[in-house]
Parts: sequence; structure tokens; C-alpha cells
Amino acid sequence: MAVGYTFVVEKTCPVCGKSTRIVKVRSRLLATHVDRDFCAHYKDFNPYYYTIWVCEHCGFATDEKRFLSPMPEKHRAMLQEFMQQRNVKFGFLEVRGHAEAVASFKLAIFFAEMLKAQLSQQAGLTLELAWLFRFSEEKEKEDAAIRRAIDLYDLSLMNERYPVGGLTDTTVIYLIGALYYHLGDIEKATQYLSRIIGDHESRIQERKLYERARDLWQDIRAAKEPPKQ
Repeated sequence: MAVGYTFVVEKTCPVCGKSTRIVKVRSRLLATHVDRDFCAHYKDFNPYYYTIWVCEHCGFATDEKRFLSPMPEKHRAMLQEFMQQRNVKFGFLEVRGHAEAVASFKLAIFFAEMLKAQLSQQAGLTLELAWLFRFSEEKEKEDAAIRRAIDLYDLSLMNERYPVGGLTDTTVIYLIGALYYHLGDIEKATQYLSRIIGDHESRIQERKLYERARDLWQDIRAAKEPPKQ
């Protein structure tokens, strides 16, 4: 249930310019646990359901930061032209379920691709979509989204200069390693984690992340060791 955790505000859509209702999460929540790929789990409420803001009039969807940021005129014109030809409306719901949350992320990914958003942004949206499938225990859909996120993060490392959106390149390298581990691809997970463990600079400047990578590396090594007789 979302009662007590959310509230409704009105914001101006950056595309159609109309005032639209948005559901915001009321306060920071305490996670019960966090997965290796930074997916946080909460008791009784899932804030990821409300990560994406969707205009109830034109259907434009993105996260809060980009919804509130100034949009280049060429992007606005492109989206307006697109929306004149199609009905992309997304009905307002004060309480979202799994299906609505998934639909909101798919819309946000669609628009991010259309606007040629940063690869790291597209990867982050795709990874959070994978988390939604994790919560609903849809393993095949989760793994497919994870593989797509890995590809996007890899391309991002090659084409974008970090830090990007609060992420360092070391964070992304760790994340790819953790995602490969989640998929059961131990060889590729080890390849990425070793890039951090072997980097003296990461050990000094990003100590907590280095320790995360080291701990996962050690878990992998322990799993590989034959059982003691």
C-alpha cells in the first residue's frame, strides 16, 4: 500500500506545458537490505513504483530530475510532433501497481532512446526496470533487462566521460561485474572486478566500492574452491 508513503503534487510538463498530477514519495525510507547491484528492498512499500513521472495529458515520461530540468527546444519540438501523431496518454493513478510501474519505465526508456539520452541514463533506467521484474520474480524478463543494461553501461564506458550523473567509471565497472555475477557468468564478473582490485587508485579514492568489489571477488573464489574432505 502507498497510503502514508506518498503525496500528490502538480507540476508543469516540460513537453506539453500543461499542469499534471505527480505522485511523490513522502520521505526517505530505510531499506531492509540492498543487493550487490544496489537494488534496495523495503518493507510494505516499493518507492521504485513512483520513480518515473508521467504527464497525464501527453504521456511524456522520465525521472524527477529530468522532468524538472529545462528541455532543449529541439527536443520539445520533436516530442510534440511525435505526440500529435500518436496517443501516448498514461492515466493518472495515485497508487501504482507492478504493471503500471513497468509501463512507466518502458515509456521513460522509449523517450530516452528517442532523445538519444546519455547511455548511462538509459542503462540506469533499464537496470531499474530489471529490478521491478526481480520484485515480481519474473526471472527471464529480469535477466533480459540486465543484459541490455550491461551492454549500455559498456558502451557508456567507451563513449562517455565520467563522472556522469553521480556515477564514476569505477562504480560502473563494479556494477557490470555484479550484474554478470547475478546472471551466473562468473568469468566475466571476475574480469570486471579484477579491474578494480588491481587498481591502486580505486583502493585509495573509492575505498567502500573497492571493498565491495573485493568482497564479491572473495565470494567467487570461495565458491570455486573444492569442498574440504
